[in-house]
Amino acid sequence: MSSLSQLQPPVLWQWFEQICAIPHPSKHEQALSQHIQAWAKDKKLAVIEDNVGNLIIRKPATPGMENRKTVVLQAHLDMVPQKNADKEHDFEKDPIDAYIDGDWVKARGTTLGADNGIGMASALAVLGSDDIVHGPLEVLLTIDEEAGMTGAFGLEAGMLEADILINTDSEQEGEIYMGCAGGVDGELSLPMKWQAPNEQAQGFRLSLSGLKGGHSGVNIHLGRGNANKLLARFLFENAQALSIQLAKFEGGSLRNAIPREAEIEFTILPTQLAQLQNAVTHFQSLLRQELAIIEPDVELILTEMVTPSSVMTTESQTGLINLIHACPNGVMRMSDEIEGVTETSLNLGVINTNKDSVTLLCLIRSLIDSGRNNVEGMLNALGQLAGAHVEYSGAYPGWKPDNSSPVMASVREIYEDIYHKEPTIMVIHAGLECGLFKKPYPDMDMVSIGPTIRYPHSPDEKVNITTVGQYWTLLLAILERVPVKHSS
Repeated sequence: MSSLSQLQPPVLWQWFEQICAIPHPSKHEQALSQHIQAWAKDKKLAVIEDNVGNLIIRKPATPGMENRKTVVLQAHLDMVPQKNADKEHDFEKDPIDAYIDGDWVKARGTTLGADNGIGMASALAVLGSDDIVHGPLEVLLTIDEEAGMTGAFGLEAGMLEADILINTDSEQEGEIYMGCAGGVDGELSLPMKWQAPNEQAQGFRLSLSGLKGGHSGVNIHLGRGNANKLLARFLFENAQALSIQLAKFEGGSLRNAIPREAEIEFTILPTQLAQLQNAVTHFQSLLRQELAIIEPDVELILTEMVTPSSVMTTESQTGLINLIHACPNGVMRMSDEIEGVTETSLNLGVINTNKDSVTLLCLIRSLIDSGRNNVEGMLNALGQLAGAHVEYSGAYPGWKPDNSSPVMASVREIYEDIYHKEPTIMVIHAGLECGLFKKPYPDMDMVSIGPTIRYPHSPDEKVNITTVGQYWTLLLAILERVPVKHSS
């Protein structure tokens, strides 16, 4: 990765290189946090770790800027751990293998962590620099953003002194974000009954892979395949005719990532093997026709395995297949107010087979509470029909747009001055932490910016090098032009 530190701006990319070298998946950010704390103390910067593990680092204003409003640069410490099935990688131990590919930085076989590692690197680069002009400065690095926003939920009033918050977690250069969707996790748990398989049955595993996956908010409108839904469709169309006896359904790994891979384990009678092989071939051909443009690499692989010791009863299996096949997924509604932005969506992200049940984990997102409530109602109704228990957790609010925001107006003006074009003012269909920060800090003025990152939450994640430089230029100009703080 030595070449990363040669990119522009070097001070940012050197930090990103360090971040890639220290494992930091969600809920395992301690090593990176300790590294940053030790560095901050060595730089004689004030650093605090709060009760939940967030870091707050303070740096005095540069000479002549002491009377400016205090700014907090905010990023999250964790990254989404996703890898391709054929990649050997332990996210808790192994560094990210980042490399340069033209004007992009990518990772070999895993997520890159540019979400939100580039934003974090930019904040740390400002802290470490002696020649960047800024007023009183704070940096807030939160924990566990990707897996529950634990850090944002736990941030207490009085910890921050800033008047302005710049969130660095946006993923499109030229767009300035002033709002985001709220969300809630939904879990459907369907009780299972088991029986012994047919004595003559053979065991098989059917795996579906090759999908692009991606961020369950930012990419949900692209129509990408959901491995869980596609495999359930195969079962719905073929299980009865093939006398399939299902033993396991596993798919996806994160509720906020579109599932790229799923697999089922089952038995059939040897006399129906040729029919099964034909069904698999036909279904793959069908998917490659339907999804030819968006998912050209979808693949089904059938392999023989040891015959499972138990399989689902016919009633349990039918109920499960119907539940997954009927579960809503994808865009529920596009926004009427903001063209091209998803208003409400649902991602059927994870399916796990347990001893007594099969669980489906969904993430509902919406710009409006009523939209979220409507989809919750759909899942409740589906659960009642299927006999599944439905439970919701981890609800977080959206960030309501404020058209009168002074920092929004300032950032827009600065962008126009630098690039001689208007930025796009946007609301993102993803969970930024700003909505949660508004509870302890209702008067804080907030904006979100960032470079162009493609396919976050998937091993195809990549960040555009040119836009990192543009984002950096914009960030430094914002800090230099922070308004004077008038005494009340």
